[in-house]
Amino acid sequence: MEDIIFGRGPVLEAMKADREIDKLIIKSGPYAKSLIPVIDAAKKKGIVISQADVSKLDKMSGGENHQGVIAMVSAYRYVSVSDILNRARDKGESPFVIICDKITDPHNLGAIIRTANCAGASGVIIPKRNSVGVNSVVMKTSAGAAEYTPVAKVTNIVSTIEDLKKEGLWITAADMDGQNMYDIDFKGAVGIVVGSEGSGISRLVREKCDFIASIPMKGEINSLNASVAASVLMYEALRQRGEQLACEL
Repeated sequence: MEDIIFGRGPVLEAMKADREIDKLIIKSGPYAKSLIPVIDAAKKKGIVISQADVSKLDKMSGGENHQGVIAMVSAYRYVSVSDILNRARDKGESPFVIICDKITDPHNLGAIIRTANCAGASGVIIPKRNSVGVNSVVMKTSAGAAEYTPVAKVTNIVSTIEDLKKEGLWITAADMDGQNMYDIDFKGAVGIVVGSEGSGISRLVREKCDFIASIPMKGEINSLNASVAASVLMYEALRQRGEQLACEL
């Protein structure tokens, strides 16, 4: 089963991460200098390069900004939750996972994965149903981060949270009806739950969480986009975990 990745950055990162690429398609005619590094990297790896007009690339990318390049790749390989936890422990780190509860917008999921990578999260967990998977739009929005930050797809988020708690993780969900996020301890083994764009976290998921974190709002608007809320919490966790590491050293 094949998938596509589009955009200069994501395609380059896919090649750097040794993703299996069957073919590279670039726009026919003169191309921007920014495509030269992509083409050179593909040639070094022996990847077949073909050309197509912009209208075909537009159709293949569903109208998203492909920047003149599309890679035909093998289907994205999800990992298990155990893989994510073991990855952290192998690096000598306390697991730091991001749990997405029914995120359906691929741009939001891509942004969450990108921030998770930047904030040093061990991995991202998504449900198999009622959620977007790691597709070409997610790859583009993540700027290639999905090649490095592992994503696990699980049958049931509630039972997954229960399993994570048995592994010693403290789970915090983002919601307006919670305690100030600055009063919550994000050090150690933690999981951050981000709810869906419309309805937030589900009732059952909320009941399984150890803490509910509210992000302070000082303006006239009292809510944040799901990926932005996730970013705020991830960086508060990064700040606290950095302080913990400094104390240990």
